[in-house]
Amino acid sequence: MNHLIKKITVILLIVTVTSVWGQITHGEILYERKTNLLKKYKSPESQRWLRGEKVKIDRFNLHFSLEKSVFIPIESAVPSKADWATSKNTVIQDFSNDERISIYNLFGESKTVKDPIIKRTWKITERKRNIAGYSCRRAIWPKNDSTRIYAWYTDQIIASTGPESFNGLPGTILGLATEDGGVVYFAKIVKEKYQNIDEITLDIKIKKTYSEKELKEELQQKAKSNPWMGRVINYLFEW
Repeated sequence: MNHLIKKITVILLIVTVTSVWGQITHGEILYERKTNLLKKYKSPESQRWLRGEKVKIDRFNLHFSLEKSVFIPIESAVPSKADWATSKNTVIQDFSNDERISIYNLFGESKTVKDPIIKRTWKITERKRNIAGYSCRRAIWPKNDSTRIYAWYTDQIIASTGPESFNGLPGTILGLATEDGGVVYFAKIVKEKYQNIDEITLDIKIKKTYSEKELKEELQQKAKSNPWMGRVINYLFEW
C-alpha cells in the first residue's frame, strides 16, 4: 500500500512540474529558420559566393524548462553550397544564474562566449496569430534606430525563452523575424515533456571562454586585412 502511494505521489509531481493550470513549463520545440540570402548579402561580390542559392533553410531544437534552455542547430542531411552564409549557434540560457553561453562556429572553429543573459525592452502589441497550434501575441524590440525585431510569443508555454538568445517575454517565443523579413524563425513542432537540460548539454565541449566584447575585438583584429571576414563577423553577432 505504501509503495502504491509513493508511486502515485511521483506521478502527480511529474504532472505538476510539467504543467501549471494547463500551461507548459518543460518541453522541446523544433524551429525552422528561413534566410533570404539576397537581402542579407546585397553586393554583387557577395552574391557570387552564394552560387545561385537565394533562400537557405536551417533547423534548430530548443529544449527548455523554467530555469534553463538550450538552443541547438540540427545538422542538415543535404549539404548546401551556401553553408557559410548563415550562422548555426548553440545558445544555453541559465535563467537561475543569469548566465548565457553562446557557441559560435566561425570557419570551422568554435568560439565560446560567456556573459550575463541579454535583457531587451519589448513593446507588446494587441496583434495575434496562430503558430504551431498556439495562440501568439506580437512584441516588438527596437534593435537600433533603423531595425526592429518582431517576436510572436505564447503564454500557453510559460518559459520565458525562445530562439538564439531571445527571452524576456511572458511566454515562449514561437516566431521571430527581422523587420524586412530577411530572417524568419517559426516553430514547427512543440512537444511537452520533462527533460533534464543539464544532461542535454553534457556533450557540449567548452574550452576557452570570452566575453562578447573580447571575442569581437579578437575577430575584428584578424579581419583588418580581410573586409569580407569583417562582414561575416557582423552577421555572427546579429542576434
